[in-house]
Amino acid sequence: MAGKKVTALIKLQIEAGKANPAPPLGPALGSHGVNIMDFCKSYNDATKDKMGQVIPVEITVYEDRSFDYILKTPPAAALLLKAAGIKKGTDNPLTHKVGSVTSAQVREIAETKMADLSARDVEAGMKIIAGTARSMGITVEG
Repeated sequence: MAGKKVTALIKLQIEAGKANPAPPLGPALGSHGVNIMDFCKSYNDATKDKMGQVIPVEITVYEDRSFDYILKTPPAAALLLKAAGIKKGTDNPLTHKVGSVTSAQVREIAETKMADLSARDVEAGMKIIAGTARSMGITVEG
């Protein structure tokens, strides 16, 4: 690792097991000279057990056009939509509520996302997730 010069850091959200060279992935990687098919095969193999979820990825591109990537946890919004059983959030969260989740579901999502949250414990993580739910028009019960 020491000695390789980083030329780019690319952050993308790709559906698990469905990375392909089509936009937005192809142009994002191609402009940095990364072998797109190598990345697609590697990403799809790493995420095939999470099919149906959106898995964010951070790709570090080096000077010699090699790359490393780190898989993140699915976005809180995607996990909340799944837990509430709805397709999308509301346009106006103040007046229009589209679904609800229990505090147990919020705790589960916070525990799943703990590695990527800037919270010191699960309770603080739950507050972050509950805030995301409120902004989407999802009420937290219990």
